[in-house]
Amino acid sequence: MSFLEQIKTSKDIKQLSRQELKLLAGEIRKRIIDVVSKNGGHLASSLGAVELTLAIHYVFNLPEDTLIWDVGHQSYAHKLLTGRNDHFDTLRRYKGISGFSKIKESPYDGFTVGHSSTSISAGLGICYGKHLNKDDSDVISVIGDGSLTAGLAYEGLNQTGELKKRNLIVILNDNDMSISPNVGALSSLLSRTFSARYLQTMRNQFGAFLKSLPKIGADMYNIAKRSEESFKTFMTPGMLFEAFNFDYFGPIDGHNLDHLIDILNNIKNPADPILLHVTTVKGKGYEPAEKNPVYFHGVGSFAVDTGKSTKKSNGIPTYTQVFGSHMVTLARANEKIVAVTAAMPEGTGLIEFSNLYPDRFFDVGIAEQHAVTFSAGLASRGLKPVVAIYSTFLQRAFDQILHDVCIDAHPVVFAIDRGGIVGEDGPTHHGLFDYAYLRCMPNMTIMSPKDENELARMLVTAIQHTGPVAIRYPRGTGEGVEIEDNPKPLEMGKGQVICEGDDLLIIAIGKSVCEALKADKQLKESGIHATIINARFVKPLDAVLMVEYAMKIKKIITVEEHVLDGGFGSAVLEMLTDEGVTGFSLKRIGIKNKFVEHGPQDILRKDYGIDHSTIVSTAMELHGHQF
Repeated sequence: MSFLEQIKTSKDIKQLSRQELKLLAGEIRKRIIDVVSKNGGHLASSLGAVELTLAIHYVFNLPEDTLIWDVGHQSYAHKLLTGRNDHFDTLRRYKGISGFSKIKESPYDGFTVGHSSTSISAGLGICYGKHLNKDDSDVISVIGDGSLTAGLAYEGLNQTGELKKRNLIVILNDNDMSISPNVGALSSLLSRTFSARYLQTMRNQFGAFLKSLPKIGADMYNIAKRSEESFKTFMTPGMLFEAFNFDYFGPIDGHNLDHLIDILNNIKNPADPILLHVTTVKGKGYEPAEKNPVYFHGVGSFAVDTGKSTKKSNGIPTYTQVFGSHMVTLARANEKIVAVTAAMPEGTGLIEFSNLYPDRFFDVGIAEQHAVTFSAGLASRGLKPVVAIYSTFLQRAFDQILHDVCIDAHPVVFAIDRGGIVGEDGPTHHGLFDYAYLRCMPNMTIMSPKDENELARMLVTAIQHTGPVAIRYPRGTGEGVEIEDNPKPLEMGKGQVICEGDDLLIIAIGKSVCEALKADKQLKESGIHATIINARFVKPLDAVLMVEYAMKIKKIITVEEHVLDGGFGSAVLEMLTDEGVTGFSLKRIGIKNKFVEHGPQDILRKDYGIDHSTIVSTAMELHGHQF
């Protein structure tokens, strides 16, 4: 029996020797690679955090001590050590294990995560909550993968340093910074030496002694502190964190289990907040991931021996690819166009743009709030910024869109990728709230294409518009339609009648238009003939067109891949009421007020009642048919 098969809870690894832990690390990597090669997932980050995970579980008393993974990209080894090995084959599969930490999934998951930079703030809250509950156990917040580029992380550091709450240990998992071997070895030695508990105690006692000296005590303490800071600045890069009143240790090699265990033993149950800086290699132990950590950060299925994708292409471009290629075309003709993204140049399709127009491309890191306000500044000086951010991450910048863009109607274009159901990443990543949080904003225009050609036309429309515009499009391939060589702009706020019938009015937006067309074929077989309107715009709605048909056809269905509360259907219902249309029956199809779990997109659409079969059954119900 392998070591991994013997691990049923975190406490079991404490029975292993350090040499056995190193063998267990190899087994964990093999297990992760095997499962992710079939299911897809965040491979490189999890491989890089294996030794760190083992050391944390070996030293601390989990789950009594609380472990928080920032984002959760690194948590696969943690799942394997906490009773989930037997079910690990279900990782990211429908009704299987989540790809992120999730409180409802395991008591070992200290906080539900998925978005960046929450671990320090959450850790401080949990730490203080424990204090008020007379609980002196430790809280360990692991932050990495660029999460320190977000302002929230510094807000957490700032309050932690002010409160100086004990029992909080922040571990910076640095997998990007390159540190030379000599500096790294020396720094590792210093960190392990000066982190010894007796030296921490001595330093604190000496500081208290200096402060107690009459008249000159405070000055002497500050001189000593400055001397210590000068030494640390020369020897380590920790001055930033010391400025937040953290005791800083590192950087140390995050793959050296002996060093990790030693230093964690020395710093656990600290008197003051501690930041431990470890350096790791993304993709550690799997050569293709080490060579290409960006690709293997979030990867689909692949062949283990080659690292090459096993997903078959149908030749249809994704919406992301269509957006990226048309950005290049438009930028070629308009030098005012600039592109902004928040640490997602590959994911948003802007790599080619960044290569061709490096002076007009800005990757601001995981800082969506800054991306939006920065773009407002660009727009205020005559540029045309296109901000490409996933729907779920744009939520983080609500106030900046409202205050910094919309008040002055700056012509910022929001290219909102991953709108709707995204699949295996689950509730933290589905883009199901954007219509609601955007349509309440004055001066905002919102569009959503039914296919890839309409996306190209909407991008042209948005570039020509003089105010803020959001284009929301889904994850995955398009519908396979031909894309015009020279896409024409749409008339602002005008919908499109796709087909006409007298029995039913279906008003759909975005990808749901194609679901409505599929439903229409089945409805015709049952003798129900529908008029289908492709709304194109969530705001402004084409009130003239919709009222005209609603006055004639009193049975109406709205369809959207979005929550019903505050969504597209609500907008249509509000508009018809405001326009004085009466006597109609309207059914809204969308996501009810709940979070959507992870799984394949098509299965989730069916399960949550937004696919073509739901449209058919709803239409039958409106007409009193059996179904």
